[in-house]
Amino acid sequence: MRKKSVIVAMMCLACLLAGCGKNTNVEKVVLTAGFQADEVFRIEDISCSKTEIMLLLTNTQNQYKSVYGEEILEKDFNGITLEEQIKENILAQISQIKTMNLLAREQNVNLDEEEIEKVKEAAEAYYASLNETEKEKMQLSQEIVENLYYEYALAQKVYRYIIRDINPEISDDEARTVTVQHILFKTYEVDGTGQKVDYSEDAKADTYMQAQEVLRIAKSEDGDFEQLMVDYSDSEEGTISFGKGEMETAFEEIAFNLETGEISEIIETSYGYHIIKCMNTFNREETDANKIKIVEKRRQEVFGQEYETYAQTLTKKLNEDLWDDITLFREEAITTRNFYEIYEEYIQK
Repeated sequence: MRKKSVIVAMMCLACLLAGCGKNTNVEKVVLTAGFQADEVFRIEDISCSKTEIMLLLTNTQNQYKSVYGEEILEKDFNGITLEEQIKENILAQISQIKTMNLLAREQNVNLDEEEIEKVKEAAEAYYASLNETEKEKMQLSQEIVENLYYEYALAQKVYRYIIRDINPEISDDEARTVTVQHILFKTYEVDGTGQKVDYSEDAKADTYMQAQEVLRIAKSEDGDFEQLMVDYSDSEEGTISFGKGEMETAFEEIAFNLETGEISEIIETSYGYHIIKCMNTFNREETDANKIKIVEKRRQEVFGQEYETYAQTLTKKLNEDLWDDITLFREEAITTRNFYEIYEEYIQK
């Protein structure tokens, strides 16, 4: 229901930089001449090696495997495998990191001695966690790890530098959140490919009649809304808190105009028919937390505009032959997946 996107890469760039606008893929120019043997792409005078790509790919794939098992990498999502999606996400992520390092140079932003020391400690910790097979297969040295951590840290610092003066005042009304319970009667099914298939008009009519009967019970003197949620709702979330702009318009407009304890009429969204009961018209704790999210979103928008304007001025070249040849490792001995965790522990904290 919520207006949110599902991020395929578990350890995406936003996790490290708290969001920086759009991910910008390296322009796909077939230009293999002039590249170093392991050079995947170049943006102006800064480049990315196959070793760096494999380090990020390996950690991301092993994050998935640790949760879902090996077979998840072969799953097909709308015509693209997860392995292919991971590759594209990593290319977008690392190209953005490289671009932000160029932006840091233009803005004269550098790491100080303390930050550099943290980078070195993180690189030492990550490299020590690798077994010999991992080092050999990824052709990895501690120096390469240190350089990559340095670039991530510098990207994070230039992001903070650019948004340093963005501190908008957010009112309680703008950030207000409400807490509701709701009963959902779905009007669609999911086919074998994961696509939504809407009910027929007759099936929708039957569902609406059921919703009417449940609404009648809910509004009766003996109505137990929580039990009705258990018995009839097709939603995994019974009680939800949300702010403005997070739900479908029809749902949100009704929810924000209910009084505490009031039950709505039947509302239709793209998911089906809903019955809403307002539990709290103003959640102080949630509203304060939402203010922080709104401020961060404004900062991301400001940074995103500056980043996109700058990125469009850069020359980008991709070694497509090498990129197309890159595949994920399948060796059982290659299990490393803590690159991002160590970054957070030593550098981002």
